[in-house]
Amino acid sequence: MASESGAAPRTSFVRERFSVFTECLLTGVWITVAALPLVTFPAAFAAGARHLRRHLAGEAGGVREFAADVREAFRTGWRVALLWWAALALLAFDWQVARSGLLPGGRALVVVSVLGLPAVAVWGLRTAAAWRPGTPWPRTARDAGRRTLSDPAGSLLLVGGFVALALTAWQVPPLAAPALGCLAAAAVAADRR
Repeated sequence: MASESGAAPRTSFVRERFSVFTECLLTGVWITVAALPLVTFPAAFAAGARHLRRHLAGEAGGVREFAADVREAFRTGWRVALLWWAALALLAFDWQVARSGLLPGGRALVVVSVLGLPAVAVWGLRTAAAWRPGTPWPRTARDAGRRTLSDPAGSLLLVGGFVALALTAWQVPPLAAPALGCLAAAAVAADRR
């Protein structure tokens, strides 16, 4: 009888953790579908992070709330999304030019690009994860930039999540969409630190 009562809390714990994991996978699929136009990626990621926060808090939320959050995040944050994509594109372009060997001092530019790409990516993910409806995106972006620099462990958590996502996409491409939800969960965890 004692083993049955001891097994119930453990089963509940496992069920709860598995529920969070499955919600992450579902959220990754939602983020992928909402981010197909690419410029909507930050808004979709923000809505995904918000959905996971709601789930962890035990609040109700589904695809309708997710879609409403995507619309609101994109309506108020499309400028920040364009700035983020432009910064990533510029760093990728700099990296390509520096690798070509046509520029004097190209090695320094390679280092700047190699360090800048993950830094800008982490800043964008932290910005999206910290977004709340009604909060201006520029202020959220400034706060996320400060957290990116002041919380290197959280930033490295996101870099590791991004590497895991890239490896997943490379090895088993269909699993990249659900794995994106795990990256959103990592961003929520880094935001809560």
